[in-house]
Amino acid sequence: MQISRSDQGDQTTLHITGKLDVATASGCDALFGAVVAEGRKRVTLDLSGLEEIDSSGVAKVVSLYKRLKQLGGEFHLAGVGDQPLAIFRLLRFDALFPELK
Repeated sequence: MQISRSDQGDQTTLHITGKLDVATASGCDALFGAVVAEGRKRVTLDLSGLEEIDSSGVAKVVSLYKRLKQLGGEFHLAGVGDQPLAIFRLLRFDALFPELK
C-alpha cells in the first residue's frame, strides 16, 4: 500500500493505492493522525488506485470518518473500484456515502 496527500486550500485529498489490509492498515495512522491534528475539515479519500480492502482497512476508513465528523468536518470517498465498492456496499456504506450509489 502507498498513501500520499495533496492539499489545495482547505481541501485535503488522500490517495491510497495497492491493498489496504491487516498487513498495511497501520501505515495510514501517521498521515490520518496528522490530517486530524491539523484540523483539516474537508477530506477526500481517493481510492482509485486501491485494489483490495479488508476489515482492517475498513476500520481505518471508518476511524478517519468519525474523527473528522467530531471536528465538524466533511469526508468523501472518490474513485472506489470493484472490490472495495462491493465491500462498502455489503457494509451499507452506500447509505452513508451517496457517492457510492
